[in-house]
Amino acid sequence: MQSSAPFTFLKSSSAFDDQTAFLGETGNYPTEAALLQLGHALMTELLDVIADTALEDYQTILGEALIGAFHSAAGRMEREADRARDSMRALSRDCDGSEAADVELQEVMAKARAGDAATRAAELVRDAASQCWTISTGEVWTAWRGSRRGSFLTAAQLEARQAIRSIRARKAGEADPGGPVIAFRGAPWADTAEDAGRIFDALNWALGQWPDMALATSGARGSEKLAIKWSQQKGVKLILARADFNVHGKAAPFRANDDLIALEPICCLTLAQSLDQARNAGSRPFGPALNLGQKAMEQGVRHLAIRARDA
Repeated sequence: MQSSAPFTFLKSSSAFDDQTAFLGETGNYPTEAALLQLGHALMTELLDVIADTALEDYQTILGEALIGAFHSAAGRMEREADRARDSMRALSRDCDGSEAADVELQEVMAKARAGDAATRAAELVRDAASQCWTISTGEVWTAWRGSRRGSFLTAAQLEARQAIRSIRARKAGEADPGGPVIAFRGAPWADTAEDAGRIFDALNWALGQWPDMALATSGARGSEKLAIKWSQQKGVKLILARADFNVHGKAAPFRANDDLIALEPICCLTLAQSLDQARNAGSRPFGPALNLGQKAMEQGVRHLAIRARDA
């Protein structure tokens, strides 16, 4: 395990601090800097305690569980705030102008605002722990379910199905989901330093071509985790089309490609084999990556296979 890198937060002012400054009637709130430091400290303490012990074999499970706990808490508090907003709408609709009704409405409004602040606080701790996790271990964390808003520490993450709905809504004139989508699939064993360098080169090229791009991938281990790490470092929106093995069985990685194509990507990047030939011993090219390239060409979408620098 790598030791934790120095971790400082230099943001002089924050939306969270501005948000909570108007909630004095519900009590004092910790500052954003304090919450970020908490997330870092919790992850650092976990990694330090289990280092060089038998629990280090379970480092990934424990680290992801810690981050996921705050992600789950944020979701629960957000749902409570949404319920309070539903009550606000009902009370506003049925308000009879009495003092009692007005007091009840004000209380529900305060509950909704407090829920929003609590949700954001949990998200800040989650994002700081996630960033510390990546810096310390080189691994990246992505939410198993649902979308995740971005912060100055992380880019936004969307579920593929939600992004597909947004694209359809945009065509109907209802919404605009953002910039062009770049899809990427790669072999799980293509995770060497050479692979990472060329994946980053390809993604940097794409970002230069389409500065407002979003990266879409299935989030599989290996090369696709490297692509996710790149998106976090660059602040690029991430769209995850996860393979659902419970529903689709062995066909799941290929059904994920259907979701990627449904996002109407402007370009598909693939890496079906490691650029380090020693890693490819006994391995066929990664079928889902080949399949995405084939689907892209069938749909008239630009497809680029990532190759070694001298290839």
